[in-house]
Amino acid sequence: MNKLENKVAYITGGSKGIGLGIAKSLVAEGMKVAITGRDLATITKAAKSINANKTNVLAIQSNVSCFEDETKAIQQTIKHFGQLDVVIANAGIGILNSIENLTPQEWKTTIDTNLTGVFNTVKASIDAIKKTQGYIITIASLAGTNFFEKGSAYNASKYGLVGFTQAIMLDLRKYGIKVTTIMPGSVTSYFNNHIPNEEDAWKIQPEDLGEIVISLLKMHPRTLPSKIEVRPTTPKK
Repeated sequence: MNKLENKVAYITGGSKGIGLGIAKSLVAEGMKVAITGRDLATITKAAKSINANKTNVLAIQSNVSCFEDETKAIQQTIKHFGQLDVVIANAGIGILNSIENLTPQEWKTTIDTNLTGVFNTVKASIDAIKKTQGYIITIASLAGTNFFEKGSAYNASKYGLVGFTQAIMLDLRKYGIKVTTIMPGSVTSYFNNHIPNEEDAWKIQPEDLGEIVISLLKMHPRTLPSKIEVRPTTPKK
């Protein structure tokens, strides 16, 4: 079993929801984490909410759709912590609209964040992850295998993300790097402007995904679950 204490994770979209939930789980295991978001005040507040000291949580302002931002953020993480062991590409948005009403800007924003953003994060971290023979995890969605009405932009981004992740898994495993995509179904999150509330109890919780990430990181190096679908045990009645 791999020991996680003092290993370093970089998590995009860490200001709330899934990203923040995973960050809290990793810190509880003794890891050091850098979390990113587009707004510095928001991501700084999120870092403080983890209830950790300043030596094991780092808040970084970065827009994943900008390769230069991600390059600087990865460099800042390594400068602060000295290494990089885990990359979790979580940042994403959900714009749901019929193709009749979907605007070119909505399409571009969705692809730039959910797909190109992951490319930027992974590309910027490759050299560092090679050095530690680390782990890259992307947070996709069941929307990456199941299409639905008004999901053209979102489905396209998540189908693409699943394919991208599986392809880079084959590119990188010869270096001892593990790559996994996690595809959650209904999660308690802020997706599509939703505000989490007590009626979300039936859904997957962010800490549940944190447990999955921890299990992956502790798994024997010889075994790689390259694609994980996860859904609520019981659908909403």
